[in-house]
Amino acid sequence: EALIGRGEMSVDEAERVLKDYAQQLEHVFNEVRELEKRAAAPSESVETEQPVPTGLSTGVDRSVIERIADAHVNLPAGFTPHPRVKPVLEKRAKMAREGGIDWAFAELLALGSVCLDGRTVRLSGQDTRRGTFVQRHSVLIDRKTGAEYTPLNNISANQAKFMAYDSALSEFAALGFEYGYSVANPDALVLWEAQFGDFADGAQPVIDEFISSGEAKWGQRSDVVLLLPHGHEGQGPDHTSGRIERFLQLCAEGSMTVAQPSTPANYFHLLRRHALDGVHRPLVVFTPKSMLRLKAAVSPLPDFTSGRFASVLDDPMVIDCSAVRRVLLCSGKISYELHAARQQRGIEDTAIVRVEQLYPVPQRRLAAALDRYPHATEVYWVQEEPANQGTWPFYGLSLPELMPERLGRLRRISRRAMAAPSAGSAKVHEVEQRELITAALGG
Repeated sequence: EALIGRGEMSVDEAERVLKDYAQQLEHVFNEVRELEKRAAAPSESVETEQPVPTGLSTGVDRSVIERIADAHVNLPAGFTPHPRVKPVLEKRAKMAREGGIDWAFAELLALGSVCLDGRTVRLSGQDTRRGTFVQRHSVLIDRKTGAEYTPLNNISANQAKFMAYDSALSEFAALGFEYGYSVANPDALVLWEAQFGDFADGAQPVIDEFISSGEAKWGQRSDVVLLLPHGHEGQGPDHTSGRIERFLQLCAEGSMTVAQPSTPANYFHLLRRHALDGVHRPLVVFTPKSMLRLKAAVSPLPDFTSGRFASVLDDPMVIDCSAVRRVLLCSGKISYELHAARQQRGIEDTAIVRVEQLYPVPQRRLAAALDRYPHATEVYWVQEEPANQGTWPFYGLSLPELMPERLGRLRRISRRAMAAPSAGSAKVHEVEQRELITAALGG
């Protein structure tokens, strides 16, 4: 009645919608009655109903990268960007031609290229247009007039639409809406971002009831993307963890993809694979904070023009694989800290292998990486999170079962088990982080 009163729907349209809804209920009711006549049997897994294609290339032509970059510097006549934003835009044009592409630009390249492929992109969340960490700048504001300009809507005359919204600080309502949008418009790439990953707690009913299990319960498919900033950086227990452990606990039957990519290019390929693979299942990405500006966390141009998402990244710094005695498996920011500490200490018998896709478990690629180190006698899972959180509660059980010959004696290096995600003091965080890295590298 409210929609009719506002003139957004006619009486005839409302009656058709109600009739359609009633018919759907009647159809399901009749299906259930028929099922009750059959003998009960164990339920079947939905995992094989949406096979993931192999060999999907997600690289783009260099001209696409340059066109997206140029849209950030070819501003409307008279448009005045903020003086602190202008150098960011100019740097993107430079990165598109010289490389060294950072995280924020890699993300915009992925979203912009999906728009060029003809698929609508919808990005919403808390302070998302600018980015919580002042990194994205997907919508520019004229400092003098307040006019808005969206670079990703000005790449090509034939592109699909890019929509970016700052949502209200209600995770339950916002994520629920985006999930519904992704169900209603399966051809769109729909992303929701929490200001910090911790804040997704407010949307837990939507995650539990719909995102993780909607396909298994009702056959209702969604490929909504959750972007959850995550990482131990001394910001306190409420600005540290996107709760990796909770999402992994919900994973089964290939229900969703959970990833923590460590390079801008791999994040780019992950988003493009999700948009192009034809599989309608959610994607949860634990995104970085300090890595957004880490000089080591950049990718060269060739990594964007060819290749695909790598679920496991082997150690590129190991020269003699036969000399490796210790393998450290890890994910995310901790890998950069381990690399830096290993180099500083001159350690040559330790390999650092990054698991970029946490679920589905990349069993085959992980096995291939481990096989490169035939003389390794120690394999550890290293994480920043406490022992009862992060990836370990899931991997500590699943990896020895899936790969008993290689990981039957897998051990953990992490913070102690904790009730909170982290300490409340930055100084305590630094002490814990140093001890963790020292333990991982053998004291």
